Amino acid sequence: MKSRVKMMLYDRDIREPLFDFLEARYEKVRVIEEKQMGRSRADLVMVLPDALVGIEIKSDADTYARLARQVKDYDQFFDANYVVVGTRHAMHIEEHVPEWWGIITVEEEDGAVDFYVLRRARENPRVDWKRKLGLLWRQELAHIQAKNMLPRYPGKSRRFVVQKLLERVSLEILRPQISEELFERDYSRYQDE
Repeated sequence: MKSRVKMMLYDRDIREPLFDFLEARYEKVRVIEEKQMGRSRADLVMVLPDALVGIEIKSDADTYARLARQVKDYDQFFDANYVVVGTRHAMHIEEHVPEWWGIITVEEEDGAVDFYVLRRARENPRVDWKRKLGLLWRQELAHIQAKNMLPRYPGKSRRFVVQKLLERVSLEILRPQISEELFERDYSRYQDE
């Protein structure tokens, strides 16, 4: 009988298969990598038609040292959050993330990376809409202003514009508009400017 040795999964082993897993699971999805948010950096931001979902990857090589701070930062910016963990963390991750966080486990099985949704994410009760809107570029905020027939506010800061959007547009309207802007985001155009 041949013994199977599970390989240790690193972040680089998880990312590409995770993209495939997410794309197969959701009808319309865009994944943005390494997005700065607060004092942390989100490994992935999954853009869905009506939500932004933060995804933190904890590979078998990672520790929980920064996780408490990361959880606080993710909870300020995203509608829901997932942690993706290797087998080393699968048994104890529930103790380290809030109950509304989803958990996806990942392991190597017969040379392929396999994912299992241990717990589905629920709506994040701590999202801060000012921070969430702060993820958008000034031009993206301008598109949302125009769609909602708000003044352009020339010379005003992004912070001022975000406050006006929150005062004058309902969250139910803003939610899909934020996603639409991120679906259309063109990094090459940003680099050209």
